[in-house]
Amino acid sequence: MDRSHNLYDIMLKKGMDAIIVTERKNVLYFSGFSGSNGYIVATKKHKILVTDSRYTVQARLQCPSFTIKDITDFNINSVVSSDAKTGFENKSISYTQYVNFANKLGNLVPLDNLLVEVRSIKDHTEIQKISQAAQIADMAFSHIIEYMHEGMTEAEVSFELEMFMRKNGASSVSFESIIASGENGAMPHARPCNRKLTRGDFVVVDFGCVFEGYCSDMTRTVAVGDIDARKLEVYNTVLSVQKKCVEMAIPGAKCSDIHNYSSNVLNGKYSGCYGHGLGHGVGTEVHELPNLNPKSEYVLIPGNIITVEPGVYIDGFCGVRIEDLVLITDNGNKILSNSTKELLKIV
Repeated sequence: MDRSHNLYDIMLKKGMDAIIVTERKNVLYFSGFSGSNGYIVATKKHKILVTDSRYTVQARLQCPSFTIKDITDFNINSVVSSDAKTGFENKSISYTQYVNFANKLGNLVPLDNLLVEVRSIKDHTEIQKISQAAQIADMAFSHIIEYMHEGMTEAEVSFELEMFMRKNGASSVSFESIIASGENGAMPHARPCNRKLTRGDFVVVDFGCVFEGYCSDMTRTVAVGDIDARKLEVYNTVLSVQKKCVEMAIPGAKCSDIHNYSSNVLNGKYSGCYGHGLGHGVGTEVHELPNLNPKSEYVLIPGNIITVEPGVYIDGFCGVRIEDLVLITDNGNKILSNSTKELLKIV
């Protein structure tokens, strides 16, 4: 989808003459081009997608409102003068790209987070695609709960989960699934290994998929057989905090305030056992703006899609994380991940 009008709006607001978009996800967002090599040059008169011969036909199909130029013979000074005030993606551009542009353009202006801030507000089409990715993940969770059993390895669970999502409409996974059982659950980003699911374990299941270029992200923690009272208390505490934080995630809420509530409760009860941010935006990337952390000044607005994922991680004992994907609406929010958060037990 062509969202290049947003680039024109930025130029007007910031007094720029041109913008160069080089980060792949931003190229996709503003032009619709999904190839692996290409960049946008936008001025008040021109919308140009520059790519190589492998992608020129694809670019014409995906970007009908853009002029397509071959990278081998395109001279940026043919549309942007050497002294033009030109925005560039200083946080993601390679050094080689920067030198190439700097040699031809003498007034490069850092864009910082301007482009990703535009992406943080989702339109109707984006919401539909992320919702579909979340639905596929919900189906996958229902399947994996029936499939998992004591004695199975984390790696086996991960493989089955990811295969199910691909078979049911996902083009890929959003990230490598986290299947963390027992003491491995105390590592927030544990990688699936050959550890076997054992009676009395919690299993943290953190996963997502991509549907038509958009991601989902969800976490549930399940039990293998009966759970002792101390572990059950951890679960119920995290669940209570997670539900409260979802309630707080409404238009006008400051991201740091929501995070700080979660940290105050969880670190107050389990000191030092919750160190990550409460959540993050989700879109064409699984980690986008806004961030829900203690330093965030961002105030939620309708169209934001965020995760709410508090956790407690007790070294050598267990981990619990519960995560929903949440759309901020005009009058509150809508949870896009609909799998139950009540503790499920597998055998």
